[in-house]
Amino acid sequence: MKSIFATILSIVSFISCAQTQTSNVAIPKGISKAPTTKESVATFAEGCFWHAEIVFQSLKGVRDAVSGYSGGHDKRPDYEKVAGGSTGHAEAVQVYYDSTKISFETLVAAFFASQDPTTLNRQGNDVGTEYRSIAFYRNETEKQIIEAEIKRLTTAKKYKNKIVTQVIPFDRFYPAETYHQEYIAMHPENPYVQNVSIPDFLKFKKEFKGNFK
Repeated sequence: MKSIFATILSIVSFISCAQTQTSNVAIPKGISKAPTTKESVATFAEGCFWHAEIVFQSLKGVRDAVSGYSGGHDKRPDYEKVAGGSTGHAEAVQVYYDSTKISFETLVAAFFASQDPTTLNRQGNDVGTEYRSIAFYRNETEKQIIEAEIKRLTTAKKYKNKIVTQVIPFDRFYPAETYHQEYIAMHPENPYVQNVSIPDFLKFKKEFKGNFK
């Protein structure tokens, strides 16, 4: 999502085979409505929120994943400030789901499966504290589930390097600007979407043993 990276990609976007391969991908969209009292909520940060949004929205039981900012101190974050690194916030998604159809354990498993949790303050070519990996918890049970998954992945030696995902209590979530919501579905021609977001999503769908819509 960095502007320099996007500029480089734009030069090759129209001749890239990735564009052909991803042009017909069905992008999962959320259903935007006011949350109900029976709906559960989870919050994750795993790099670009465009990517995280479609990852969670592809799972059965998830109604919507809203892009936004969390984990920092600024009470009025916006994209430019967060990208500047002064707010402490990371790009995050607020996931609204039906816990009778999908568990928090499954969401946590999807969270780790859709990123590289061993790269500090970066995902791929997106670099900065706003791209750090964070699993937020709202109670002790959720904290234990996250920590258990980290332990499982570590024991299984899933990664060569140590998992650096932050496990911190949820405080507050700030929705991102309207133009960031459902960005991939609205802008499938974007070079970053074609060359990064969609290939990463397809890799996740191929490897994750989840119940997809």
